[in-house]
Order: sequence, then structure tokens, then C-alpha cells
Amino acid sequence: MAARTLRQRLAAHIAIRLVVATVLLGSAVVVQLREPGAWPFSPFFFLIGLTYAVSLGFIGSLRVVDRHPWLTDVHFAIDAGIVSAAVFLTGGVESLFTILFMLPIVAASSVQSRRGGLLLAALSTILFVGVVLAQYLYATGNLSVPFSLDLPLDLPPANVAQYTVGINVFGFFAVAILSGSLAERARVGEVQLEQATEEIADLQAFNQYVLDNLTSGLVTADADNRIVTFNRSAMLITGLDGALPIGQPATEVMQLPSVFASSILEDLAQVRSKRADIQYRRPDGQGIDLGLSVAALPLPDGSRGYLYTFQDVTDVKRFEQNARLQQRLAAVGEMAAGIAHEIRNPLASMSGSMQMLKQDLPLSADQAQLMDIVLRESERLNQTIKSFLAYARPQRFQVQKLDLRLMVQETAMLLRNSTEVEERHNIEVRQADQVVMVDADESQIRQIMWNLATNGLRAMPDGGTLTLSAVEEERAGQRWTVLLVEDEGVGIAPEDFDAIFQPFRGSFGKGTGLGLAIVHRIVSDYGGQIDVQPRETGGTIFRVSFPAPRDIAAARQAS
Repeated sequence: MAARTLRQRLAAHIAIRLVVATVLLGSAVVVQLREPGAWPFSPFFFLIGLTYAVSLGFIGSLRVVDRHPWLTDVHFAIDAGIVSAAVFLTGGVESLFTILFMLPIVAASSVQSRRGGLLLAALSTILFVGVVLAQYLYATGNLSVPFSLDLPLDLPPANVAQYTVGINVFGFFAVAILSGSLAERARVGEVQLEQATEEIADLQAFNQYVLDNLTSGLVTADADNRIVTFNRSAMLITGLDGALPIGQPATEVMQLPSVFASSILEDLAQVRSKRADIQYRRPDGQGIDLGLSVAALPLPDGSRGYLYTFQDVTDVKRFEQNARLQQRLAAVGEMAAGIAHEIRNPLASMSGSMQMLKQDLPLSADQAQLMDIVLRESERLNQTIKSFLAYARPQRFQVQKLDLRLMVQETAMLLRNSTEVEERHNIEVRQADQVVMVDADESQIRQIMWNLATNGLRAMPDGGTLTLSAVEEERAGQRWTVLLVEDEGVGIAPEDFDAIFQPFRGSFGKGTGLGLAIVHRIVSDYGGQIDVQPRETGGTIFRVSFPAPRDIAAARQAS
């Protein structure tokens, strides 16, 4: 940094010298035009031209001044020599240009601090004394030169010359000391300013690093609730991977509900912060849950802005929902396991007795119809109890590697030939390009597919297309085997998403209301996930995700 500063200061001095030389050139021209012969025109202009030439030469030496600092001393010594020649040609001890000695001294102090100024003051003293001695020796005939000089011969007395020299020498060293002190202070101030600038830059970089590495989104807004800053986590959470939304209304960017947004200012006047869980729709169409807090932010101008912090709590919400559902289902399972046998045994006896009575007794048509109703309802109750037991008592797994593509194809074939499918229904299959493997029990996977597919068919009383597919996905560094069941039915209200996996929540006339509860139980036992989302064109999409087999996932990543 110091070497670069030396070069810059020397370059600035060269530029100043060229400006001064140009001013002197203009002044000499004006004087010569007004009073011809007032100055020795040709020598003076020769010195100005020499100044330009020396300046150009030193411009070329700036590239090596870092390696050869002594060039700086030569630089200022030549300046002092040129000024001495100008003083000699313009009257010596009576010259009006004696003050020009001050310029190189000040420049040397600014570039080399006090040392440079004092050295050049000493050199200027020697040169000026030499000029005055040479002037007096030339005037008395004790000094001869091989060329003609138009110098004044009528000089002031020796004591006046001594006084003039002493005053100028005192001025040289006074200027050197003063300018050197100022240069030292400026140098110290520059170093302190540079250190403070670096510290501020480091602090800003550290603050930015902290903000960018926060796991929470952080947004600040001005008094008009327009965004001022938007950290990297906020970009990742919201999916805004384009330009930063600086200057946009925070309520629109954060998709705040109108009721929440309209009451922020009033509420923050009473409490320190305000919190809410909101639904956020990312640009890619994915819906996420945000846990958002907003607080007042004092601004430097005395006004109050807003500080928003938020996190993606979608997984937390899903976990909480699953935990609540598991608690409810566990309670129902315990109840079902406790009473199933108590119901099934009497029910089997009753059903068998009714069968025998129907065969042995002569019954009228109405009596036979009533007997059939009793037997049919007994069978339906028996099926409900079986479903209870299937849900309450986890079956022993026979885990094996299964290709979901083949199972999806077979399920679609069975559906097309079942009584669940009517003419207005259409069954489609979308196949992946490569095998989609899962480690699971085959009967349980078939039960999941059948329950979701029949549920989708019942959701389309007016007909539509049921689409089955199996794919592999990677989310958060983990590979998943995903089964998709899409229907074009009546759909599910958002407020009912949490309840559809609870027992006896069936919304169709057929079934026991346990199909989706059993699906959820099986998927949970495998450590999987089941998500429900509406289709944009109507209907519902069920996404059943299983952890991909480790060896398959490793092979996919390696490839």
C-alpha cells in the first residue's frame, strides 16, 4: 500500500509541476508582449521547456520508482536546480521567483515527510547562496562565463543581500518543518483512516456473512413498509432466485393476509412483535408454511421501519399433524384391538344362527328379505372389524425389492376389470424411463395402491381420468421413491387435509372410512411420507414417498 501511495503522490507532484510551468509560461508570454525585453526571454523559455521535458522523463520513471526510491530524491533535486536557474536568470537576489523554492520543498515534504522537506531545504539553501555568490562575482568581474548573459550589474549592498538570503533560508526551513509536520499528521491520519475503513469493511463483510448464513429469512423494510434488505436465506425460502425485491411492498412480497398486514402498525404500537403462520406460494407453484414474525425497527432518521423474520415450517407442521394423527389413530387402534374379538365372536354366532334359521324355517317373502338384510349388514360389520384389525395390528413385513412400475401397471389392469370402474372412467399410467425400486412388502404396497385408486374413482362420480405413476426424486440430498395417484374428481377442501387420514372420515357412500387411515399407517411404518395437494385443473394428487433403497440411491448418485 505504501509503495503505491509513493507512486501516486509523485505522479500528483509531476502534474502540479506541469500546471505551474504552464502558468509561468503564460505569465512570461504576457509580460514579454506588454514590456518587450523585461525578461531574458530565450533562457527563461528554455527552462520552462526543460521543465516539461524533465516532467515527461519522470513520468516514464514512475514504473521503477518502487524498486529505486532514490529516484525521488533526484526528482526533487532537479526541481530545485531548475528553480535556481530561473532565479539566476531573473535577477538572483532580487528575483521575484525566489518563492518558487518553496514549491519543491512542500512537494518533498508531502511525498517523503519531514526528512524530504529538510533535505530539499538544505539543498535549496546551498543553491540559492551559490546563485547569489555567482551573481556578485559576475558583477565584480571575478567570474567569467563562456557565453553572454544579460544580468543586472547594479546590485544591492552586501548587507542587504545577506539579509535577503537569511530571510529566504529561514523561510526554506520553516516551510520544510511546517509542511513536514503537516505531512506526518496527514500520513498518520491516512493510515488511521485506512485502518478504520478496513475495519468497517471487515465488519460489514462479517455482518453480511452472518445475515447470509442465518437459517431464518431476514427482511427489513422502511417506514413505508418497502423492502430495504433481503438476505440469502429469505431468497432460498421464498424461491425468489431472480432480482432482489428491493423497494417492493413487503406485504405483497411476503404474501401477508390482508387482515394481518392492515393491523401491523396498530399492533406494534402495543406489543414488541407480532407473529403468524401464513401460507406462501413460491414462484414454482409449491405451497409452503411460513412462521413469520414482524417487529418495529428504529431507523437512523428517527422513523420506524419493520423487521421481518421467518422460517419454512412446512416440515414442522407436517410433523405436528402426523403426531396428532398418530395419537388419534393410536387411541382408535387400542380401542379396536380391545373390542374386536368381543364383537366378532358374538357376531359370528349371530350370523351362523341366522343362516341356519333361514334354511330351516319357512319364511314369507318379507321375512326372507329382512333375513337377507340382517345377514348383509352382519357381513358389512364383519368387514369393518377386519379393517380395524388390519389398522390396529401391524402385519409382519416380508420386505423385498419391488419395481413400482410393474406394480402400477398390474394395479391399473386390475382396476380396468373391476366393478369400481365405470364407462365414464379412464385409467392411465405414466411410466418412468428407468426402474423405480422400493424395499417393502408386496401385499402392503398393493393395498396402498388399491385404496388410493378406489378412493380416486369414488371422487369422480361424473367420470374422469385416474392417473397412476411411479418416479424417483431427490429432495434435500435424499432420494425418494414416489407413487403418484391423480384424479379429476371433486377435490378436497384445504381445511379437510388434516382429517382425511383419520378413521371413519370417509366422504363416499361405499367403504368403511378406514382406507386412507390404513394407507397412512403403512406408509408411516416404512418411514415414508404421504402428501395431498389439489390439482390446478380440479381434483387431487396423492404423493406417497418411500426412502429409496440405499444401494439404488448410491448407484444413482455415482452415475
